[in-house]
Amino acid sequence: MTLFPRICLAVALLSVTVLAVTVLAQSSPQSEPEWLSGIRKAAEQENAATQYKLGLSYFNGAGVPQDYAEAAKWFRKAAEQGHADAQSDLGRMYYQGKGVPQDYAEAAKWYHKAAEQGRSGAQGILGFMYYSGRGLPQDYAEAAKWNRRAAERGIAPAQYMLGLSHFHGAGVPQDYIQAHLFANLAAASVTREERKEFAKLRDQIAAKMTPEQIAEAQRLAREWKPGPAK
Repeated sequence: MTLFPRICLAVALLSVTVLAVTVLAQSSPQSEPEWLSGIRKAAEQENAATQYKLGLSYFNGAGVPQDYAEAAKWFRKAAEQGHADAQSDLGRMYYQGKGVPQDYAEAAKWYHKAAEQGRSGAQGILGFMYYSGRGLPQDYAEAAKWNRRAAERGIAPAQYMLGLSHFHGAGVPQDYIQAHLFANLAAASVTREERKEFAKLRDQIAAKMTPEQIAEAQRLAREWKPGPAK
């Protein structure tokens, strides 16, 4: 339970990081003015993809001064047209209070839209929000549903949360094998510091299992592969 703040941040950071790198890589002293002009022109013509790229440019300070409020403005324009990454990143901004007032309910609304389009990072944070009752009514069954979708895509914090749900029987049947499986998967794919924390849950679960159950959970972990986005 004490891992909530760190887990929440880890999932929330997922949605911007990869695509932000793309924007920065395209920006150079020689190409920025022409590139930025073309992006802005298309964005002003209601092109959702370029509205999102312009939002990323403002978010990262790539070609323009960093401006979170302006980033949120362009993310919103794209999000309202159904752009899933923009929806996820707008949710992140409301969650963190960057460029907009912090508003967990509004964050949950946009994360939900992105999650329904299969964005695994958004699914994971939405699962956390349902589990903790942050911005949404607490609902362990909904938490497990969204954490499972993200966990099956390899999102480690969601795997941890799903393991926690199975350990306590919160929204899903209590199942130590499944709990151990997902806690083990989470611990295997994160940094050293997080690994210690995730492994702690795995070891707590193992203490309640028979050797046969542990062996089965370990077998499932060895055979596990990420599934398609849902």
